[in-house]
Amino acid sequence: MEPLKYDLIIIGSGSGNSLIDPRLDHLRIAMVDDAPWYGGTCLNVGCIPTKMFVLPADHAVAPAEAARLGVTQHTDHVDFPAIRDRVFGRIDPIAEGGLDWRRRQPHVEVHRETAAFVDAHTLELSPSGQRITADQIVLAAGSRPRSAVEPDADIAHLVHTSDSVMRIDALPKRMVILGGGFIAAEFGHVFSAYGVDVTVVTRGPALLRREDRDISAKFTEQLGRQVKLALNQPVKGIHAGADGGVRVVTTDAEGREVVHEADLVLNAVGRVPNGDRLNLPAAGVEVDGRGFVKVDEHQRTTVAHIWALGDVASPWMLKHVANHEMRVVMHNLLHPHDLVASDHRYVPHAVFAHPQIGAVGLTEQELEAQGTPYLVQVQQYGSVAYGWAMEDQEHFLKLLADPRTGRLLGAHVMGPQAATLVQQLIHMMSFDQDIESVATKQYWIHPALPELIENGLLGLVAQRRDWLKQQGGVANDQGRADS
Repeated sequence: MEPLKYDLIIIGSGSGNSLIDPRLDHLRIAMVDDAPWYGGTCLNVGCIPTKMFVLPADHAVAPAEAARLGVTQHTDHVDFPAIRDRVFGRIDPIAEGGLDWRRRQPHVEVHRETAAFVDAHTLELSPSGQRITADQIVLAAGSRPRSAVEPDADIAHLVHTSDSVMRIDALPKRMVILGGGFIAAEFGHVFSAYGVDVTVVTRGPALLRREDRDISAKFTEQLGRQVKLALNQPVKGIHAGADGGVRVVTTDAEGREVVHEADLVLNAVGRVPNGDRLNLPAAGVEVDGRGFVKVDEHQRTTVAHIWALGDVASPWMLKHVANHEMRVVMHNLLHPHDLVASDHRYVPHAVFAHPQIGAVGLTEQELEAQGTPYLVQVQQYGSVAYGWAMEDQEHFLKLLADPRTGRLLGAHVMGPQAATLVQQLIHMMSFDQDIESVATKQYWIHPALPELIENGLLGLVAQRRDWLKQQGGVANDQGRADS
């Protein structure tokens, strides 16, 4: 069987699919993806469907919050099949339509098979055995759920991942979620809000341990009111339980065995890149110690004509990062003598749990580890007019700034609209704006929640002025310290 020759091979139909636009119409392109869905993780099993499950969960918990404001509401029933069918009744046609559209493009051939390198220019597809070659290859193969302890074979159907749990037929009465990261946090909110008795099991002492320590501690406390928390409990085994259920066996901090009974287990201990499925050594493509494909600032791998983007190469594993890297690869394919670099300086993220989190930049513990001087300002939601009207006593903004330059080093928000509020702080950092200019040289709508940012920045400005006085200097208009 003769190899099929292309100008460009793309492995992965998430952000890799977005790479194909009219600027590449002059190329013969092969799109390779063996996933059961087309369009990548975000569309089918990630960002979009999960947030569509979060929205009704937010409504389900609203009555408890409304009661303290004098409004009586009730959540009498959660129709999970209706929620599920609404989500995938919208998403599945988009995925199917995207595949159909690709297949109808005359310069693109879609291969719904698994690809593995034979050499640096050639891949073999299975199960057909067809080989394909190209001058340029883009790896956008994504990631998959990480395996926790393997369950006993007879109850494997009761152990789900984020790829499958959203399509179950009915809500379980009891669920154990394994993991302490954002996937566990979001699904903990979703299923507990839907009325499931949820236990979150994690081997660490807190949830969201990569967040700023104040965010992690407060989030763990607040989610612990919605779900049962089993902290510091590594999993030993997953076995058949009573009445057709599941027994999750852990050990606690003292080494004692603990048993958690459930009807369903969600394995949410993270994701791993799919580079190990591509036989990368045959092409000479290197990976790092965690399995991510090594790329330079231009998204080029250790082989000059092979590029990589998204989860297969990016430890952030975020859709907005993959989209950014896709645009960089697009430019560099079209302009090989005028390469541009990815900008990963200020990568933001959000956790759509209850409460919501939005963050960008460094955490306080990271700054401490670096030995970087910093100022810290914690601003409570209830300290500004809208937060006061909400009677919010638990949520906050935490800002970290360099006293020498007046620039933000990190911003962390936990509370209503956190993922939206953090965007202006991302803007500040990306465009190198100083804290005093942003705080004082624009209008802040009163009484709107962004005043939280204004007051937080003003607090940093005051701290910085005190710091400069102690150093014997003053700040100029650009935020620099002049002695």
